[in-house]
Amino acid sequence: MGHALSPLFSCVVSDLGHLTQIKSVATLMSLGHSVKWIARITPIDLKNISTNPVTTQAAGPFPALEAHCGSIMRFKKLDLNLLVALDALLTERNVTRAGERVFLSQSTMSNALSRLRQYFDDELLVQVGGRMELTPRAVLLQDAVRDVLVRIDTTIAAKPAFDPTESEREFTLFVSDYSMQMLIPGMLALASEQRSRVRFNLQPQVNNPHRHLERGEADLLIIPQTFCSPDHPVDLLFEDQFVCVVWRESALAQGGLTQERYLQAQHVTMRPPGGRQPVFDTWLANDHGVNRQIGLATYSFCAIPYLVVGTDLIGTVHARLARHLQPLLPIEIRPVPLPMRAFKQAMQWHKYMTRDPGLVWLRELLKEASVRMDDSLPPPTNG
Repeated sequence: MGHALSPLFSCVVSDLGHLTQIKSVATLMSLGHSVKWIARITPIDLKNISTNPVTTQAAGPFPALEAHCGSIMRFKKLDLNLLVALDALLTERNVTRAGERVFLSQSTMSNALSRLRQYFDDELLVQVGGRMELTPRAVLLQDAVRDVLVRIDTTIAAKPAFDPTESEREFTLFVSDYSMQMLIPGMLALASEQRSRVRFNLQPQVNNPHRHLERGEADLLIIPQTFCSPDHPVDLLFEDQFVCVVWRESALAQGGLTQERYLQAQHVTMRPPGGRQPVFDTWLANDHGVNRQIGLATYSFCAIPYLVVGTDLIGTVHARLARHLQPLLPIEIRPVPLPMRAFKQAMQWHKYMTRDPGLVWLRELLKEASVRMDDSLPPPTNG
């Protein structure tokens, strides 16, 4: 059977000279799934930890970690550099793509897979039809290995201060098109006011977005508070209300919009990724026991006001978005004829990144942008 990594261990070194050899002491800090770190400097036989020179590769998914891996480190006879290869293999489920992910040749990655199979006494990846699948052991390892690597990388990469005028760091944010339209321009303007040199990578919302936090693929999520994971910190950015938008010439724009007319109408809805029910429809079902009749589904919040034009469709959107687009479109805004909760938009980040100075700066930037959001909006009209 393979060797298990101890969840509680001590770092023991014979003299300070070994600290220069073990450059990535933080690597040991995060072995195990929920490890506790006890550091002692005391004479001991270092038979469980050995170092050998290796050639470093180009920057991969864990640049801070890889920059410190100037030697082969072993713990419980496992070459710790193989953890990066293991993560790539479990993610890509393909030897060639895994090698490309961490800048290794196919033959080198194949060799790494063989060594990992020998160590864990498990195939890890098996051929099923035309693709590779994870074994049950590999499934158990997948999240644990990524958690270890993310923790190590954030520990090594952490800097005591952050200067946006000097940093060229790239922040990856997952945002809806609603937030892209209403919040992000203000954030970018504030960054520009500060003469920031940082870069931003904006990604669309996905199903189970917290998985991207845990895999180190996102720095920040901007999502409805309802969808935030309980495992990571959350901070409320702003609240909004839902309103109805209809074409100015439609029958629904004439007279009051009653609950009966609302429920009998055909609706445009934004369908979240993964087939998840929209927040608004969940509230309707849970709070009022009613469902809308969906005449058109789209992937975009911002498209809804455009799509009702020229039709008798009705759209239910965020009030700020409706006010933002009303001067551009022949639409009328009406209140939703049912009591509705406030929509709460939050930001969430990985628990290991709470004290990261760059992320602290970004969170403060978003908070200020959310405060300024209403400055350029026209006053509410109609309804």
